[in-house]
Amino acid sequence: MASAVGATGPASRYILAMQEELAPTRDVRRVILASSLGTVFEWYDFYLYGSLASIISRQFFSGVNETAGFIFALLAFAAGFAVRPFGAVFFGRLGDLVGRKYTFLVTIVLMGTSTFLVGVLPTYATIGIAAPVILILLRLLQGLALGGEYGGAATYVAEHAPQGKRGLYTGWIQTTATLGLFLSLLVILGCRTLLGTERFDAWGWRIPFLFSVILLGISTWIRLSLDESPLFRRMKAEGKQSKAPLRESFGEWANLRIVLLALFGLVAGQAVIWYTGQFYALFFLTQTLKVDAQAANLMVAAALVIGTPFFVVFGWLSDKIGRKPVILGGCLIAALTIFPLFHALTAAANPALAAAVERAPVVVDADSRFCSVQFNPVGTSTFTSACDVAKSALVRRGVPYRNQPGSTETVHITIGDRTLTSYDARAAAADTAKARFEAELESALSDAGYPRGADPAQVQTLRVILVLVALVLLVTMVYGPIAAMLVELFPTRIRYTSMSLPYHIGNGWFGGFLPTTAFAIVAATGDIYAGLWYPVVIALVTVVIGALFLPESRHATLDD
Repeated sequence: MASAVGATGPASRYILAMQEELAPTRDVRRVILASSLGTVFEWYDFYLYGSLASIISRQFFSGVNETAGFIFALLAFAAGFAVRPFGAVFFGRLGDLVGRKYTFLVTIVLMGTSTFLVGVLPTYATIGIAAPVILILLRLLQGLALGGEYGGAATYVAEHAPQGKRGLYTGWIQTTATLGLFLSLLVILGCRTLLGTERFDAWGWRIPFLFSVILLGISTWIRLSLDESPLFRRMKAEGKQSKAPLRESFGEWANLRIVLLALFGLVAGQAVIWYTGQFYALFFLTQTLKVDAQAANLMVAAALVIGTPFFVVFGWLSDKIGRKPVILGGCLIAALTIFPLFHALTAAANPALAAAVERAPVVVDADSRFCSVQFNPVGTSTFTSACDVAKSALVRRGVPYRNQPGSTETVHITIGDRTLTSYDARAAAADTAKARFEAELESALSDAGYPRGADPAQVQTLRVILVLVALVLLVTMVYGPIAAMLVELFPTRIRYTSMSLPYHIGNGWFGGFLPTTAFAIVAATGDIYAGLWYPVVIALVTVVIGALFLPESRHATLDD
């Protein structure tokens, strides 16, 4: 009796309360670890293809010219983004009907198997047109699987998390895309270093794909050890499951309204900032500023290592002050700072280019009626007018220019205090005119200080990394709390379906096609920064819609 009485004393009650508090925390940590590791491996699989696009274009699209082959390879990569919303609908419905655990177990097996098969797929030289066809089919399967993965992992973790800590715990899920990108870069750099460029390009590129089968085994084993979400189990036991999650999610205006608000007032802005900070920044370094690809990858990897913990920090902060202030504040800050940050990136990565643009800006004086958009998505167009010739030459050289309206078909290029005249490639003696023009252009650009590429000795590595860290921090600010907010916006019976679609439309379409869209804008205007208007405008639209119409969700319960 004494023992029993003692057990009800204040100290004992405090200890029991602490034990009750800590026990679910330990369980949730296991859930977070299992869900996060599996999702890291899925993103690793997905990013491998994009990182090796140039090699894949030579191996599987060698039946067309080199430029078209690379573009087709990028389009195959984009296909994975295009089908993500369809995967979200299919696997979201499955997750709301069957359960969270088994659905995202299926997605990881599908993703891992597709990636492994890319590693053993014969090339175009071996089986002809069947090679790119099979490759694209595997990419579509990867995109479908990824469309079902994120919603499952985020929902699963959030439904295990205690009230008031969902932002903190789901913040770990938000690190997975960045860690997956980092892991893919690390494995590729390791293989390339050990094998050398020649052997890696010949056959070593397959190793990172084959390595994924080990990651698949680990991820599958981890996820098999998990139990079903407690909220889903209780809902199923009480018979409250949705019989038609697709119709209830998108056929009823009350819920469809929240889906649309989540897309345009939340995810669209997050997506463009995420892809600008992590993907377009790398593209800008290598393609626009002509920084050595390996050096650029290492600098981006360093920035990711420094910035990644802040996904969890901003998730935690959203538990304290709200999801909307953090996410929409990040969108607004990004919209105001993206242009200055990319200007700073140019000054640090290719100071000679920045100085040349300031000292001797290039102006193309031409009548727009005789100019084409300098964007060639299939690599087959030819640019023959004097305006097209001038702009094509500048684009190939990586030189930014400003358009100035002309009144005749004659085209002039002003570089500092020198003026050149372009030529019509369709005219007689075009070969002679071409040689003359290219020699004059190269001389004028060199005299004005325009470099052919970033000089490694002049790249200010620390400054570049600091700018990249600033971009990654913007990414963590908008992306860290978003899983918690999406989960909280929708009821348990249709949560998987409802949150997955806006997430994957936003990230798969608004974000996934950002590099292509931004490049089209740059090519049309000649301004290397013009493509940044795309993320800036989308981010500002998100701020307005989200601030006016989207409800704050951090106090929401998930028991409905």
